[in-house]
Amino acid sequence: MAKKFLYFIAFCIVIFLIGRIGYEMFQEELAEFALVPTSEFTPTAALEENAYEDPALWYSRPGIGVSDPARWQPALAQRRADPSESEAAQSQTVPEPADVPDFAVFFIHPTSYLSRDNWNAAIGDEEAERIARIYVRGMASPFNAASEIWAPRYRQATMGAFLTDAPEAEQALDAAYSDVLEAFRYFVDSVDGDTPIVIAGHSQGSLHLLRLLREEVNEAPLAGRLVAAYAIGWPISVEHDIPALGFAACATPAQTGCLISWSSFAEPADPSSVIDTYAASTGFDGVLRGTSTILCTNPLTGSFGGDAPASANLGTLVPDNTMSNGELVPAAVPARCGPRGLLLIGDPPELGSYVLPGNNYHVYDIPLFWANTQADVARRARAMAAGAAANPVSAN
Repeated sequence: MAKKFLYFIAFCIVIFLIGRIGYEMFQEELAEFALVPTSEFTPTAALEENAYEDPALWYSRPGIGVSDPARWQPALAQRRADPSESEAAQSQTVPEPADVPDFAVFFIHPTSYLSRDNWNAAIGDEEAERIARIYVRGMASPFNAASEIWAPRYRQATMGAFLTDAPEAEQALDAAYSDVLEAFRYFVDSVDGDTPIVIAGHSQGSLHLLRLLREEVNEAPLAGRLVAAYAIGWPISVEHDIPALGFAACATPAQTGCLISWSSFAEPADPSSVIDTYAASTGFDGVLRGTSTILCTNPLTGSFGGDAPASANLGTLVPDNTMSNGELVPAAVPARCGPRGLLLIGDPPELGSYVLPGNNYHVYDIPLFWANTQADVARRARAMAAGAAANPVSAN
């Protein structure tokens, strides 16, 4: 009996190893099989004129009240005091921004539609919208010092659109962008014409954000009102993308009218799949991105490149098992911009089960630096207000 049991255990181990090796060798093919739709692309009908007047088409906007997910403020984690610590260290809290001037935020959520049934999510898809609300709660809430936050529902491209070169994928992304564009134009028309704006997004949201910068903001009067653009979780080429965008990378923590981006990996990092895809992609200048440096804003310093210790981290949002709640833990991870432009965060922190292969912390890009992001946007908003006060003629 014991021998049979050992044979059974050995058989299970062999099956596990074969499965693991197969996954490591063919994970991209398996992901494509599981997530890429096999159906033809069906063009999405245009939304009705002024559709975004309907509050139901927004996850966040003025007037929603306490149920607005972007207005969430997580609590500081409770920790056991160390008797050897000073009283000041024991009473450490995450400071909330104070004396922040008015500014409005347009936030574009990342991909929450994982089905291969369609190339684009339908408005009202229950599971996609449940996940999107979690993303808005965790990723748009660092901007909650704003006087207004607007986060639209849109017919996002499915996850599989990012795993194939099929023409349907590009069509799906164009269809998603058309909704984002309509929502953004309504946002601009709704916000007071003198109010500074922040545009923020993550992953697919950042991809649409970059297109908005190129096609709607660059060389338009609106450009003068841009506090900053936070295009997180999407690789941006310093050489081939930024010049075509018309906005510089943020070089200092108080710079305004500039671009911020980072993509997070714990160590040891294996970013090969991201780097390979990036290298084979075409930049906004029409040239392959190749080995060009990826834009890396250090979220702990607000500057281009460099490194900062964990002690500079004001608070990482550590989620609970549902991913819909969490608490802020100061000094959880450091941040260092690597030679290729990826953000390295040291040893893998325990944040949940959604870490991607290669120690890719893509899902946690913003929560890792929740409190620093909140402080960063407040600082830049103050800097823009100070500049406008010093130069009232140019501000008008």
